[in-house]
Amino acid sequence: MKDEILLNLDNPAKLESLYRQNKSVFKQAFNSLQPELQNNDLIRFWNERLNFSKDEISWGTGKELLFVIIASLLAGVIAKFPQIFSINEEFFYQRNIGFIIFAALSAYFAWKNKLSAGKIGLISGLMLAGVIFINSLPAAEKSDTTILSCIHLLLFLWSLLGFAFVAEAGNNQEKRLAYLKYNGDLVVMTTLILIAGAIMTGITIGLFKLIGFNIEEFYFRNIVVFGLPAAPILATYLIQANPQLVGKVSPVIAKIFSPLVLLMLAVYLVAMLYSGKDPYNDRQFLLIFNALLIGVMAIIFFSVAGTSWKKEASPFRKGDTSFFQTGKPETWILFLLCLITIVVNGIALSAILFRISEWGITPNRMAVLGGNILILINLLLVTVQLFKVLSKKAEISGVGKAIAFYLPVYVIWTIVVTFIFPLLFWFK
Repeated sequence: MKDEILLNLDNPAKLESLYRQNKSVFKQAFNSLQPELQNNDLIRFWNERLNFSKDEISWGTGKELLFVIIASLLAGVIAKFPQIFSINEEFFYQRNIGFIIFAALSAYFAWKNKLSAGKIGLISGLMLAGVIFINSLPAAEKSDTTILSCIHLLLFLWSLLGFAFVAEAGNNQEKRLAYLKYNGDLVVMTTLILIAGAIMTGITIGLFKLIGFNIEEFYFRNIVVFGLPAAPILATYLIQANPQLVGKVSPVIAKIFSPLVLLMLAVYLVAMLYSGKDPYNDRQFLLIFNALLIGVMAIIFFSVAGTSWKKEASPFRKGDTSFFQTGKPETWILFLLCLITIVVNGIALSAILFRISEWGITPNRMAVLGGNILILINLLLVTVQLFKVLSKKAEISGVGKAIAFYLPVYVIWTIVVTFIFPLLFWFK
């Protein structure tokens, strides 16, 4: 490897090829040569690239940390509203849990991205409209439209958070994909924080029990109620201040699970044929089937979002992002995963249409039907782009564009189900 490096000091492309072939061996060989080649500009570049490290955790500025602390405390106070104002907990959390998290996160990104007063007012106004609407719905014990509205309200608030994150109303596809990637990183970091918090909770309660104090009720009502909403806020702050923490974790997880999910789905569909179970007559089975579909779609989205669009470019060719693009095996896996997910979606869609033809239209069936149609169209668009990539007729960035371009369609459907369905079906 040393000889190869010496022979290609003036050939950046060849050095890049050697590096990709075996990164650890290249780094070891390069470091042994670096002292005698310090006067070469390209060698100095490679030295910085290979040996740059940032091990310390950045806690940002004092203002950022103060903002995060205040936002976490306010989210905790909102979470304690049922205790403070004697509100029924089931009623409150079912309708307002999204505002506890998304309001704080939206405020963080609005502040960090320095949004204009008009955009902040728009986000705040839409959130306020959501609060008023969802809490004005009749408190019926079994209202499908209320449940659907509560579920889709979370997606509506998620889209408002996306607007604060992107920081512009235009069709900025790169930032939309960055938002999807942020969501993957957020899940990873929040999970780690919650695991650490759960361990600390168990140790704390156990230690106090040893000395005769039973603090479970106090701890959960006053510590955990603040800790849970603070976890995603703290996770967001850490991700933004230290992108190296989990920046590569969510794409790696997606890459690991993509082939596993592909295999699982293939085996599952075959097993379903022999099980005698089907989504046409079993409502619970249909619900699980659709949950599976959404989970697979998330994996596809995060895989593409984590690899197809990057802010960094190749160090040798200006504007070239191919250095960071998905490899052909991963593209094949995503393509096959899309195909088999289209089959799953087709089965679910036919089951919904069958149930509507047999038992009529209900809010749940209409919501699931609309969602499945939108997902199917998006899957077809992504599959076509992946096929073009495999046939070398397009770049992988086109897949990201297909996903980013389609996101507003989901937002529109979310608004319809959240705000129009209760009125359309008269709160049934």
